[in-house]
Amino acid sequence: MPASTPIARSKTAALIRITDLVAKGYDRYTHGKVATGKAQRLAQKFHTKYGIGCTPAQRVTRKKHGLANTALILYWPEGAETVEWLLLATAGDGLGDETLEEVAHKRIRLLWLGYQLVRRTYRGRVAWTWKLPRQTMADLYNELNALLNGRHHTAVGKLLERASHYPGFNGIREQLKPFLGEARRRGYMGPMPQLFYLRKISHGERLTLDGSNTLRADDRRRPSTA
Repeated sequence: MPASTPIARSKTAALIRITDLVAKGYDRYTHGKVATGKAQRLAQKFHTKYGIGCTPAQRVTRKKHGLANTALILYWPEGAETVEWLLLATAGDGLGDETLEEVAHKRIRLLWLGYQLVRRTYRGRVAWTWKLPRQTMADLYNELNALLNGRHHTAVGKLLERASHYPGFNGIREQLKPFLGEARRRGYMGPMPQLFYLRKISHGERLTLDGSNTLRADDRRRPSTA
């Protein structure tokens, strides 16, 4: 079977894949944009250099030799002129050409596609989720206050409905519950939208990559103890 990597046509698919990978130890990242016509070439380059399309067995081999494993997330909407990409990596060698940030950095949070990745503890377990950045929430509250002050209740209803369409990650739901509650507390008596829970969806259709990524003699390291 040829090597491949998923293409996310929706933000939700891209964000879900990131949380899945970060939970598995892919905790370093870099990201950027590329013209649609160059996206496949970029994916091929990352596979040739870093093995983004490696099989699970190949990833085990890379880890044994002290090399980082990588994954490429492509946000590629239908008809888009540019593709947003994010490269995730585990601990290990072989990524000297890339400047990587730590996902869990306390001051520099991963902010991508308008969402912020955060770590939460729930019932003793650590989980990763997404939330809306502080400025996005401030803008929502400012718009809500302006509409309520002007008694534009029809527009308030449309604003609440729009907010309910954000992806249903736990972090976002926790932000939107008090936001909806603020509208009710301030006298909005119209229908209240439902906040939906996130459902697992496919990571996306597969982009086939040419050739294979194999360990060269000078790539090999002593087995990792991690």
